[in-house]
Amino acid sequence: MTTKTSKSYHHGNLREALLEAAEVELIEKGVEKFSLRGVAKRAGVSHAAPAPHFGDVTGLLSALASVSFKRFADAMQSNSDAVAEDHPDKAKAKLVAIGIGYIKYASEHSDMFDLQFSSERTDPSKAFLNKLSSNSYQILEDHVQAVLALDNRALKDNPDAAPMLWATTHGLASLFARRKRNGGPQGQELQDAFERILWRTANAI
Repeated sequence: MTTKTSKSYHHGNLREALLEAAEVELIEKGVEKFSLRGVAKRAGVSHAAPAPHFGDVTGLLSALASVSFKRFADAMQSNSDAVAEDHPDKAKAKLVAIGIGYIKYASEHSDMFDLQFSSERTDPSKAFLNKLSSNSYQILEDHVQAVLALDNRALKDNPDAAPMLWATTHGLASLFARRKRNGGPQGQELQDAFERILWRTANAI
């Protein structure tokens, strides 16, 4: 990582290099031991180098959370896009796929996922974080609306539909990520159980 980020820095990509180093620092040290000095050392630059780009550690972690939100949204949307056009229950299948993408991202990138949703070291008041968080939720809400439209219903008439789906999905994702982090069983059986829960939730809205 040091070689890669130093090379990026010399090509004028210091901000990107620091974000790459910050992600590795987060994964290896955890959010509580995360430091600007550690990131700078990992990137092969002076300890003062991150400040002009991020201000302080909160600014850097907030920027890193924004990177994760973008990847998170892409993971959900990609999973939805993979549903076959001729699926007999396409709208619900896409909604379930959104949930599966959500859970997979939490499992495969648990440190970044926790940074997005659970860390007290980011600044949720930052406009860019609010926008990216809203964009992620909008993907889910749009797919809920597509399911409701099958019966000529709308979100304004079913205000609990999207929050119910989100709460279920986020709870499953957090559980799956925690089990993986603690070395608990993952397995296809558990994944299949989560998918069945998502289908039941989709059918209930």
